[in-house]
Amino acid sequence: MKLRNLLSLCSLVAFSVTATTHDQDEYDYIPVPLADQKADLIDNDSDGVINARDLCVITPEGSVIDNDGCEKYIDTTQSMAIRVLFDNNSTEIKSVFQRQIRQMAAFLNAYPETTIEIQGYASIVGNPEKNLVLSQNRADAVRQAIINNGISPDRLTIVGFGDTKPEELGSNEFSHAMNRKVVASVVGYKGEVEKQWTIFTKIDK
Repeated sequence: MKLRNLLSLCSLVAFSVTATTHDQDEYDYIPVPLADQKADLIDNDSDGVINARDLCVITPEGSVIDNDGCEKYIDTTQSMAIRVLFDNNSTEIKSVFQRQIRQMAAFLNAYPETTIEIQGYASIVGNPEKNLVLSQNRADAVRQAIINNGISPDRLTIVGFGDTKPEELGSNEFSHAMNRKVVASVVGYKGEVEKQWTIFTKIDK
């Protein structure tokens, strides 16, 4: 009898423990929280900087960039010069010099921030006052030729030196011919994008 009562008591204790354990294992359903994304992570130009903080949204492919997503530039310098010679007492530009005119116009188009001074000269033959006017007219002829190739007039200034600054000091025909001239030079600064090196970068041999 005592054994039966003892077994019954053990069964009740075991049931109570089991029931309590199951009750503790039950929880209310908690839904998965949704992320509060304040800005998208899209990177349209694939430079590693998301649109939300990219200050340069169209970055050349393969360029080195800064923290703002902008490409880095390397300063390069190029120069262009012309030298046009004239016949005695003439302002006509010979056809052989037209190529220089076109090249100067192309350079100015490539570097739109530049301006140039066109300098005219004359030989020591003749009256100094007339030579001064002649040198100015020669410079103006070259200026007009460059304008005709699409360059804005306000980027071109002229100055005439007459026969005051001869290149050749002799009094022979060669010296006179070298001193009847118009010269101009300009330096342009233009940045080139610094490219990022990869294992696919081709090295010229």
